[in-house]
Amino acid sequence: MTRRLFTALCGLVFLVNFGRVAFAPLVPEFQQDLGLSAAAVGSVTTLVWVGTAAPRIPVGWVLTKVARERVVLATGVALSLAAALTATADSLLALRVGAFAVGLATGGYFVAAIPLIGALYPDRPGRAVGVHGTASQVASVVAPALVLAAIARAGDWRVVFSLLAVAALVVTAVLVAVVRGRGGVDAAADGDDGAPPRNFRAALSHWRIVLAGMSLVAVAGFAWQGVFNFYVSYLLSEGLSTAEANLLLTVAFAAGVPAFWLGGRLADRLPKVPYLLALNAAFLAALVALTFAGSLAAFGVVSVVIGYAAHALFPAVDTYMLSTLPAPDRASAYAVFSGASLLLEANGSGVVGALTDAGVAFDWVFRLFAAAVAVLLVVAGALYLAGRFPTPLDEAAPEA
Repeated sequence: MTRRLFTALCGLVFLVNFGRVAFAPLVPEFQQDLGLSAAAVGSVTTLVWVGTAAPRIPVGWVLTKVARERVVLATGVALSLAAALTATADSLLALRVGAFAVGLATGGYFVAAIPLIGALYPDRPGRAVGVHGTASQVASVVAPALVLAAIARAGDWRVVFSLLAVAALVVTAVLVAVVRGRGGVDAAADGDDGAPPRNFRAALSHWRIVLAGMSLVAVAGFAWQGVFNFYVSYLLSEGLSTAEANLLLTVAFAAGVPAFWLGGRLADRLPKVPYLLALNAAFLAALVALTFAGSLAAFGVVSVVIGYAAHALFPAVDTYMLSTLPAPDRASAYAVFSGASLLLEANGSGVVGALTDAGVAFDWVFRLFAAAVAVLLVVAGALYLAGRFPTPLDEAAPEA
């Protein structure tokens, strides 16, 4: 039954992530249909990720009162309703409300699902999180093609969200049947070691681990948000055709499939902090290289590297957090970490839109982001070498 539950979660996460990433390939449609500026569209894509960040800490408190599988089921219903709401949008305000609602549903899902998956597979959390992330990333890969196909057939971007609403409801119904057949989740999945997490304030005592996790993902995630939401617009400004730009966006997302699949397994086997620092360094190098690429082939290579590095960060940092946080406080502390990280990351596309509207070239915006990643990389690396960076319980920190 564990495998059936995990499979159902993989099905739901596909739709959850599709709801988040479907807005990026629709940026030109929003601008044309509703007459929006780059900054306005940037605010819409930002609201999706602000929405996915906003409920995480409150849901962490809810998880001290309600079983995780019930929260997951509630987020499935919420995603269906949010997608249906977005499908009715006919103004910037309505689109913003719909985007924020979709984000809220997706944020609640990940806070409940990731610790649950870690509890279902305590001996190999990286592998399980990686497979779950692969299902999520497949949605990112197929989203541009599915969105364009739906628009070509129906002539309206709203059909994308109508179909998402129906699919989310169907998959949630399947998940309900699986949970009922299972008779609930094992006790270990509630508190990992049999001790239910009932003290949310205990999460605050792990602030050093939370900040450590944020340093390893939040700044790079902020930059990635800004890059991928404006990737098509950036490549068009570099002289590529619309078809080429959309293809390279798909390539960057496709690189995330092996990143999740392999990255989760590597996170189980390699020292977690050095591995995360190496991924940040790879992302930094690729981001700088992006601003100097001048041909389709060069953009293709950079798209693969930046897509792999960015997506490999997520299963790696989840594995780091699940391995470093003590079991009784894991769910609530993970909620604080993910909520705070996403609140920072969500602003990436909004900052890109505002700076480019102000006349700053994409290349200089991306180089500024790279500089920020470099600063955090140096600080985190120095702390780790000094033995002052939190490490998993089963790994020895370097001698100070």
